[in-house]
Amino acid sequence: MSAQKPGPAERRARAAALRAEEARRQRRHRWLVAGVVGVLSLAVIGGIAGVIATNQSSTSPSGVPAHPRTTAEGRTTPPPWDAPADAAAAVKAAGLPMLGAEGEVLHIHAHLDVYADGQPVTVPALVGIDEAAQKISPLHTHDTTGVLHIESPVQADFSLGQFLTEWQVSASADHLGGLRTDATHSLTTYVDGKAVAGDPAAVILHAHDEIALVYGTAEENAKVTVPSSYNWPSGL
Repeated sequence: MSAQKPGPAERRARAAALRAEEARRQRRHRWLVAGVVGVLSLAVIGGIAGVIATNQSSTSPSGVPAHPRTTAEGRTTPPPWDAPADAAAAVKAAGLPMLGAEGEVLHIHAHLDVYADGQPVTVPALVGIDEAAQKISPLHTHDTTGVLHIESPVQADFSLGQFLTEWQVSASADHLGGLRTDATHSLTTYVDGKAVAGDPAAVILHAHDEIALVYGTAEENAKVTVPSSYNWPSGL
């Protein structure tokens, strides 16, 4: 006996079921495509955000780096060391910008003493300042007192390495300029009267820090009274 052919109602029902299945298949396809596009979009956005965040963390719009250099490059000659003739080039080497005016967001001061062979070495005036161009680094000196002025347009850390590079005096744990350590000569960094191990360039400057770099023989260094503080003038 041959199979009975489906009637019109059954054919309509089957056609409707096929259409419904096709609609579900197309919806699943659209959802899959949308999901893939969404994931890729998030990845691209995340990548762009990461690049932006990285760039912002390395240097602010003011040109002040978020993380200061912790090495010092410059002259490898004995003292004295005058202020560099090309202040802008020295400031650029330190990774800092030359500004049209002193910054006002961060305004602190530290003090630097340098002793070589038992004698004080002058920290010169106008380190980080180009008077002719009327430009100034956020880290600079005004006079020969050894006061380091930090006047920045943004909050950031500043280091002794930045200042020594602006001064164009090379330094590390084994030398200061042309003064090198050996069996009889040492270089010691002090912060607030306490010896600090390692590279002096890595010292971060804080408000009213008293920093001393002392180089010489044991006998010469014994003649140095390492200061533990500085007599700050009113207003600094």
